[in-house]
Amino acid sequence: QAQLVESGGGSVQAGGSLRLSCAASGYTNRNYCVGWFRQAPGKEREGVAAIDSAGSTIYADSVKGRFTISQDNTKNTLYLQMNSLKPEDTAMYYCAADLRRDYCLLVGHVFDYWGQGTQVTISS
Repeated sequence: QAQLVESGGGSVQAGGSLRLSCAASGYTNRNYCVGWFRQAPGKEREGVAAIDSAGSTIYADSVKGRFTISQDNTKNTLYLQMNSLKPEDTAMYYCAADLRRDYCLLVGHVFDYWGQGTQVTISS
């Protein structure tokens, strides 16, 4: 049973940066995909970025060039570095894990494990 705990959210002005972290535990799968999703009030959940066990990454078009996903396997921690933040990036950000695949699909329903979320608020 995987456990995921996010941290690092907060409030910054447009153009600023934040780094989210997700501490993962409870699984030792060699093959997996872990990723970040977000959901703003009144909007559907959106895939942001994901990384597989080989280090291959995928990003939503809306964040390409601004966000970077990475993982530190020694710390079992997933990161999302967010730069050039925009007000439209405001959302609850969730960490998620898919332990059945060794490649990533940036769609929420394939992810079995989710964290509680961390709020990101960007002011203009």
